[in-house]
Amino acid sequence: MSTRRRFLSQTAGLSSLAAFTDALAMGQMPLLHGIRRVKGDVRLNGAPARVDQAVLQGDTIATGAGSEVIYVMGNNAYLMRDDSTVQFMQDGAVGVLRLITGKVLAVFGPGAKRIETPAATIGIRGTACYMEALEAQPLYFCLCYGTADIQPLADASQARTLTTMYHDAPLYIGNDTGKPLLEKAPVKNHRDLELILLEEAVGRQPPFMQRRAGESNSY
Repeated sequence: MSTRRRFLSQTAGLSSLAAFTDALAMGQMPLLHGIRRVKGDVRLNGAPARVDQAVLQGDTIATGAGSEVIYVMGNNAYLMRDDSTVQFMQDGAVGVLRLITGKVLAVFGPGAKRIETPAATIGIRGTACYMEALEAQPLYFCLCYGTADIQPLADASQARTLTTMYHDAPLYIGNDTGKPLLEKAPVKNHRDLELILLEEAVGRQPPFMQRRAGESNSY
């Protein structure tokens, strides 16, 4: 059994993604743009979303309670959990993901991109990240790997450029200027398997899988 298949078979607790996992692992899912999986109530610009539907700049996509969606836009792939809303925009040559509320895991290919959240503006390049923007709570941001320029909205002087290789420095990003805006956080609510699935949806592997493959081939 290959390293990737063994990793998939040993990872539990992701039953909501089982069909998507099986299709990728068996080579049955082509690399296609648009919505790849819908669970529950998912809305694209207010209308019910369907598999194979394109998600374009200017669109708003939202999930209801107990719902989930996976979709591909260009060289980026997204997993949105329940009660989440995002909007896509274009600012010149820069693609913008606006996280209005909720929980989103994303993998990004090369190119200028920006994330806008209720607590920070985040410039990214070749990055994977998980975010939670929940009411009355600090923004949770885990840079799973890659580089991000984080600028808190409450105080731009606390901006930080972060580079990680493997969930090295998750953060809570707040709006209360009476205390540090960037505080250490645990790794939570996202898994390596999900990153593997999203990267495969755009024809890539996460860096940690590439390193594991290199280690297994070394003597």
